[in-house]
Amino acid sequence: MGTSVTSKIFVLLCVFLHCEPSLQTEKHSLYYIYTALSKPVELPGIHQFTAMGLLDDREIDYYNSQGQEKIPKQPWMEKKMDKDYWVKGTQSRKSKEQWFNVNVDILMKRMGHNNSDVHVLQWRHGCEIEKQGSEVKFSKGTDEYSYDGENFLLFDDKESQWIAPVDAAVPTKRKWDNVAILNQYTKGYLEKECVDWLDKFRNYGEQELRTYSAPEVHVFAKRSTKDKTKLKLTCFATGFYPKDVTFLIRRYRSSLAEDDIESSGVRPNHDGTYQWKKSVEIPENEKAEYDCYVSHTTLNKPITIKWDGICPDCGGSMVIGIAIGATIVATAAAAVFLYLYMTKKLICYKNNAENGIPKIENLLSGQNGVKTEAI
Repeated sequence: MGTSVTSKIFVLLCVFLHCEPSLQTEKHSLYYIYTALSKPVELPGIHQFTAMGLLDDREIDYYNSQGQEKIPKQPWMEKKMDKDYWVKGTQSRKSKEQWFNVNVDILMKRMGHNNSDVHVLQWRHGCEIEKQGSEVKFSKGTDEYSYDGENFLLFDDKESQWIAPVDAAVPTKRKWDNVAILNQYTKGYLEKECVDWLDKFRNYGEQELRTYSAPEVHVFAKRSTKDKTKLKLTCFATGFYPKDVTFLIRRYRSSLAEDDIESSGVRPNHDGTYQWKKSVEIPENEKAEYDCYVSHTTLNKPITIKWDGICPDCGGSMVIGIAIGATIVATAAAAVFLYLYMTKKLICYKNNAENGIPKIENLLSGQNGVKTEAI
C-alpha cells in the first residue's frame, strides 16, 4: 500500500511540475572498411580488394576488385543517393584500390616478407555518436590501420597525431605527422563530416533502421567436455536490435565475474538482428539458483530466465547449435573475415573518409587518382 501511495504522489508531482519523460540515449556508428590482400586467393567470394560502408553494423555499400563498382546494399541507399554519388564513389574506390596495392608491397618489403604467403592490409575509419531526442553528440572517432592482423598505425583524435604501436610504423608516423593539413582534415572529418553523414544516412533509412526487435532468451546445460564432474551452463540471447544490451549470468541474482565466463561476444544474425552466448562451468551436484538476465531498450523490464536445474542431454548437441549456425552472413565481407580467421590473420578494420569530398581527394590523390602520401 505504501509503495502504491508513493507512486501516486510522484505522478501528481509530475503533473504539477510538468515533468518531461526522460529521453533515452541512442548510440550509432558509421564505419568504412578497406581490405587488401597481397595476392589473389583462389577461394569463392574472396577478392584481392574490398571496401564496404557499415551504418550501425549494417552494410550500406560495397565494392570489390572484380566488379569495380560501388553499389548500394540497402534499398533506401539506392533510392536516396543519386547516380552522381555512386559514380564518384566508384572513382574513389578505384583510387584507393591502387593505393592499397602499392602500399601492401611497401609494407611487405619493410617487414622483410616475400610473396609466398598472403599478407593483409586493412584500414578502418569512422565515427560514433550519441543521440538524445534531436541532439546529436560526437562520441568517438576511429582511424586505424592493421597489417596481418596486428595494429600498425592509429590516429589520436585528441592530439591530432598518429600513433605507431610497432617500430615498423614509425617512419609512416613521422611522414604523415609532417603533413599538417592531413591531420587537420582527419580530425575534422571524424568529428564533423562523418557525424553529418551518419545523421543523414540515419534519417534516410529511419523507417528500416528503427525497426527494433526484442531479445529471446534461453538457458540450458550439458555436461562439460573439460571436466566430467561439471556442467556447462549456457545463456543465449538472440533476435535483438539494436546491438546494445546488458547480458548477465547470475547466481542467487548476483552477477558472475566475467573472467569466469566464456563469451561469444555480440554477433550478427542473418536477418540483421544480433545474438550473444555466454557459458560458465558449474559443479554438477550444486543446488544453487542460476538465471540469465537481459536488459534491452525494447523491454519495459529486464528478462530473467531461471535455469530449471535439468541437464536433459548431457552428451548431445542442443538446438542452440542450429541457431548459431544460422548467423553466417552471406556477403563477400563475411567470406573475407572467415578466410582471414581460418588462416589466423585476424584483423582490425580500416576505412577512409566517405567518397565524393573534393578536398581530401585533392590532398591525397595525384592526377592519376593514386594517393601520393604512401605508407
